[in-house]
Amino acid sequence: MGNISEQPKILPLEGLHIKAGARFGNFSGWHMPITYPAGVMKEHLHTRGAAGLFDISHMKLIAVEGREAAAFLSFALPVDAAAFTPGQSRYTYLLNEKAGIIDDLIITRLDEYRFMMVANAGNAQTDITEFRNRASGFNCIIRPAERVLLALQGPQAAEVMRTVDLPGDKLTFMHGCEPRENWFLTRSGYTGEDGFEIAMPVDEARATAEKLLADNRVAWAGLAARDSLRLEAGLCLHGQDITPETNPVEAGLIFAVPKAVREKAGFTGAQALLDILSRPSARRRVGLKPDTRQPVRAGAELFDENGNKAGIVTSGGFGPSFGGPVAMGYVTTALVTPETRLFTNIRGKQIVIDIHALPFVPQHYFKG
Repeated sequence: MGNISEQPKILPLEGLHIKAGARFGNFSGWHMPITYPAGVMKEHLHTRGAAGLFDISHMKLIAVEGREAAAFLSFALPVDAAAFTPGQSRYTYLLNEKAGIIDDLIITRLDEYRFMMVANAGNAQTDITEFRNRASGFNCIIRPAERVLLALQGPQAAEVMRTVDLPGDKLTFMHGCEPRENWFLTRSGYTGEDGFEIAMPVDEARATAEKLLADNRVAWAGLAARDSLRLEAGLCLHGQDITPETNPVEAGLIFAVPKAVREKAGFTGAQALLDILSRPSARRRVGLKPDTRQPVRAGAELFDENGNKAGIVTSGGFGPSFGGPVAMGYVTTALVTPETRLFTNIRGKQIVIDIHALPFVPQHYFKG
C-alpha cells in the first residue's frame, strides 16, 4: 500500500475565506487562500494604496519565558537579548553550526523574562525542537502559542486601527506589545509597507477580522499578493532565497548581527560565521530585472556573456507596483556590478537580465 499524503492543516478562519471567494492552495502543509476574486494584481495594488488584510495564521508564535530567557536567546540566536528594551522587536535567524539559516524570525521582548518569536510555518516544528535542545541547562521554557495571526498592511493601516478601536497605532516600526490578555501585536510586516501583525485567541478572531473588513479601505489579500509585495520590497522567503545551505553574509543579512554580538561570539554558529566573514564571499544575493515582460521564475540558471554559469534565480514574478518582472537570486561576486548583463533561457528563448538595486520599490515603514 502506498503512503497516504498528509492532509493540509486548516486555518481557523477558513469559513471567512470561503465566504470571500478565496482560491486555496497548499503551502507549507496548510490550506491557504492564494487569491480572492479581485485577483493578485488588484490585491497587491490595494495593499500598496490602502490596506490589505492577510491571514498568516500558518506562522507560529513561540514564547520564551524564564529568568534565563535572555541568556538562552543570546546563546541560541545571534542577538544580545538582554539589551532589548521592553517592546523592541528584532529581525534575526536561527543558525546551524555551519552558519546556515535554519529559519529567519522576528523576536520581541515583552518584559524582563518573556520574549515572543514568530517563526515560518514550514520550519516551526524544527525551530521548536532546536530551541528546546539548545535550552538545556537554561532556566527557561519554550512554549508554542496557539493564536490566529492577521497582518494589516498598507499606508492606511494605522488609521484603520484607530477607526476600529484596535490598539497599536502609537507603536513605531519593529515594536510590539500585549494589548489584551493572550493578544500580541507588532508594528511590522513583510510587504515593505507600514502595518501590523495582530495575534489573538481563536474565539476572538472572527469578530476582529469582520470589524477590519467592515472598513472599506480594507480588503482580503492572499498568499500570491504577499509574495509579490515582499519580492518588490527585496525581502527573502525562507526555503527559496535563504535555506540551511545559505549563510547570512552571501544573503546580505549580516546587518542583523550587531558588531558586539559578533565580537562576543557566544551564539550557536558563531565560529563558522566569523570564518565566513574573514574571507571574500563567492556569491551575493542581488535584485534581478529581466529585459522582458515575461517573469523569470525560481530555479532559472544565470550565465555570463561567455556562457559560463554565473548564478541562479531564487524568487521571480511580476511586480505590479514596479511595472514589470522582478526577481532575486545569487550571482558570482565578481559579476555584481551595474554594468553586468546576465542571460537565462525561457522555453528556448534567451532573456537578458540586469542586476538591480534592492528594494525594487521604496519601503514605507513607520519609524516615528
